[in-house]
Amino acid sequence: MTVEFLPAPGTPVELIDTPAMIVDLDAAEANIRDMQKVVASGGASMRPHTKTTKSPYWALKQIEAGAIGVCCAKVGEAEVLVGGGVKDVLITSEIVSVSKITRLAALARHASIKVVVDNAENARHISEAAAAAQSEIGVLVDVNIRINRCGVEPGEPTTTLAKIVDQLPALHFAGLNGYEGHVFGFGDERIPETLEALEKLQYAVSEVNAAGLPIETVSAGGTSTHDITCKVPEVTEVQAGSYIFMDGQYVDQKLSFRPALTIMTQVISRPVPDRAILDVGLKSIANDYGPPRVMGLDGAEFTKLSEEHGTLSLTGSAQKLKHGDVVHLLPSHAGTTINIHDHYFCVRNGILEDVIEVAGRGKFR
Repeated sequence: MTVEFLPAPGTPVELIDTPAMIVDLDAAEANIRDMQKVVASGGASMRPHTKTTKSPYWALKQIEAGAIGVCCAKVGEAEVLVGGGVKDVLITSEIVSVSKITRLAALARHASIKVVVDNAENARHISEAAAAAQSEIGVLVDVNIRINRCGVEPGEPTTTLAKIVDQLPALHFAGLNGYEGHVFGFGDERIPETLEALEKLQYAVSEVNAAGLPIETVSAGGTSTHDITCKVPEVTEVQAGSYIFMDGQYVDQKLSFRPALTIMTQVISRPVPDRAILDVGLKSIANDYGPPRVMGLDGAEFTKLSEEHGTLSLTGSAQKLKHGDVVHLLPSHAGTTINIHDHYFCVRNGILEDVIEVAGRGKFR
């Protein structure tokens, strides 16, 4: 039998057992407020994506700050969110299997559930399931705006699918979804590519409107492009998600949000002066976007990530690092790191305030 001993609120952060996923509450809450303010000033609503946080706790904080609802990627994530009290969820990945569609239709009896589609047959299957469950599901047609992943092309393909959805029983044609996730740059250099992508979405909107179909929702945007996307008149809501914690992939973009999530790890070996070994490995921090960054320790560079160990190269004052010291690492990708942890350890002013379950962990179906 495995027993996990969780620290009590009031515990100093350095006494939390490692590796531990630490959230700076002041930073995360400031990020939530700041994003809400930016998007609202641009004329759009916030619908934050929870594929990063995987937790109703954070979703409800975002809704309390003004978000109209949230996004997620999977039916399993949506079930966790609704079970945790979230009432408005958009699933931004196509849901195709019979079992998932059945669960989707059942969930729609308990909350406002919307889903994206890019295939008429898929829409018919969702319609049949919703009718059988006596529920109604909102549907956004997924439009490819140059990310070249899912989505129909703007123009006739989008309009044709929108017409089909609009006529299907137990479905409500809610609008269009587009994601310019391929745009990743610095400052004003993001603007031309973002606007080029969103022009495709604007064209899709105009064609659907011309066909006589009302559009309630145009959902788009991400952390990298939020400040541009929210000002496009057709866009009604922004789906940014990573901003809440930030991570290594965004640091160099110099966005206005603060890193709020780190993995706290401990030095378990100091075999030579210029090397330290940590108790963090691939099982506790992701490296799909590169190695983590060492926070607050000049002269320390993360050089190797093994299954159970992390290696630091040390120069200068960093060589004072001792056996048993703790080190904070900024993950290159928060979302995939969070998915391998059970709990957030939420800290304010160096003191543990709350322990929050990552309730959506592993909900990839």
